[in-house]
Amino acid sequence: MADEIINNPAIEEENPVPSNFIYDFIDEDLAAGRVPDNIIRTRFPPEPNGYLHIGHAKAICIDFGTALKYGGKCNLRFDDTNPSKEDVEYVESIQEDVKWLGFNWDNIFYASEYFGTMYECAVKLIKDGKAFVCDLTAEQIREHRGTLTEPGKNSPYRERSVEENLDLFERMKNGEFPDGSKVLRAKIDMASPNINMRDPVIYRILRAHHHRTGDQWCIYPMYDYAHPIEDVVEGITHSLCSLEFEDHRPLYDWVKVNVDLPAKPRQIEFARLNLAYTQMSKRKLLQLVNEKYVSGWDDPRMPTISGLRRRGYTPGSIRTFCEKIGVAKNNSLVDFALLEHCIRDELNFSASRVMAVLRPLKVVIENYPEGQVEWFDVENNPENPEMGTRKLPFSREIYIEQDDFMEDPPNKFFRLAPGKEVRLKNTYFITCRSVVKDETTGEIVELRCTYDPESKGGNSPDGRKVKGTLHWVSASHAVKAEVRLYDHLFMKIDPEDVEEGKDFRSNINPNSLEIIENCMVEPDLVRAKPGDRFQFLRMGYYCVDNDSTENKLIFNRTVGLKDTWAKVVTKG
Repeated sequence: MADEIINNPAIEEENPVPSNFIYDFIDEDLAAGRVPDNIIRTRFPPEPNGYLHIGHAKAICIDFGTALKYGGKCNLRFDDTNPSKEDVEYVESIQEDVKWLGFNWDNIFYASEYFGTMYECAVKLIKDGKAFVCDLTAEQIREHRGTLTEPGKNSPYRERSVEENLDLFERMKNGEFPDGSKVLRAKIDMASPNINMRDPVIYRILRAHHHRTGDQWCIYPMYDYAHPIEDVVEGITHSLCSLEFEDHRPLYDWVKVNVDLPAKPRQIEFARLNLAYTQMSKRKLLQLVNEKYVSGWDDPRMPTISGLRRRGYTPGSIRTFCEKIGVAKNNSLVDFALLEHCIRDELNFSASRVMAVLRPLKVVIENYPEGQVEWFDVENNPENPEMGTRKLPFSREIYIEQDDFMEDPPNKFFRLAPGKEVRLKNTYFITCRSVVKDETTGEIVELRCTYDPESKGGNSPDGRKVKGTLHWVSASHAVKAEVRLYDHLFMKIDPEDVEEGKDFRSNINPNSLEIIENCMVEPDLVRAKPGDRFQFLRMGYYCVDNDSTENKLIFNRTVGLKDTWAKVVTKG
């Protein structure tokens, strides 16, 4: 299935987005005439210090979706104010992920484009007596800050003169002081009940090569200072943020008012996405990558957009998931089964059904003519007849799943057993006559069966019924493949739920990946390309992995067939 850009106003007409509190605020602002030219302008402002994850996908859908709903504009803006942790690799991956999700930005900007403006705004704050250079260490600043119940203490450098502050700040810019020796702080209120307003740091000295500005700057603005200026300069009307920025909103408003720039954007916070069994901290995801717990940012066990893409998730399934969880004001934990339900629901209609045997057991049909091959017409997807049919070869020797046979089965085992008859999907009834075992280990290595030629197509003229239907592949036509089975990366719903003295890594699931070699798949799959998605009959949904080559097919399990979310919804 093609992953196409869908940033199209017609989509809004076909699939109207339900209202939410963000839209209510915007409607109020439009009605009150508070929006210049009545054009809504939003932005998606990632920091290029890691790959985007499923939580960012929610923010992308909200930021771009809001602009789309109102016929407005949405900028992609990189908040590249911390060069020590940022990289061009992340910039490129973020652009790729946003496009893959189906959105196009109206403009692409970088915070670094505004460093000159931010510096001039800081100079104005100093001249207005609203910022000062402080020599306290980071630890001393924390000690002076106070607590939630006790006010902070003024810095001994708070009353430096405007002239001294201007001189020191310029010398900071010129590189005359060591890293960490001085900072520029806003002069607000050390007794504020909001700790973010207690003379926050707005500039620090940091000698780090910037991926865009090189070594031009050795002082860099802090995010809480830079972000509102970026919004103001770009003419953003509504700055949509996750809920952890709610306590930062007074500082956001303080900066946008005191830098005296024309636009006055409104910050609105929404609940961030918390997904069960998932770590959503970029810093900790980077730790997993660096410490080799995963193969990289795009490891299919990672919650990154690139990891989900490699696992077989589609842009549509992720957008649907974000729509279903909605836009709320209160944080909550989302069941991972809902995300799985969304991809199942899409692939059920769009993915071809194919035969794949993960753990092969050879079956010889003794009364089937040697050398004969029959080609059966098989539908590609019963849920979507327009996908047509394909030819599937059948021969004397086939493979079935090891689990589909038991030598001494319990009651209600409806698959193959000695003397028992089953249906091979789309072809014939077969009956197991004998079992061949390895003389040394006793392991079952082959089944000897017979078939009923009158049951061609999977039904018998005499009307007899069989309860078991098995998938299979022709041994002489099968293509060998590797299959990777993925489970949750963490064993607990909340990876941070740990014993004292341990961290989230203690909850890593040691069985999150199982690699099965020597699987057998039907011959048509030899033409499959990385990213192609299929339903392996009776097994689940699978995607061709990027590691596949002409000589080796590799499939990732996207999700099994069992839909726990649908059952929960049905039960109500």
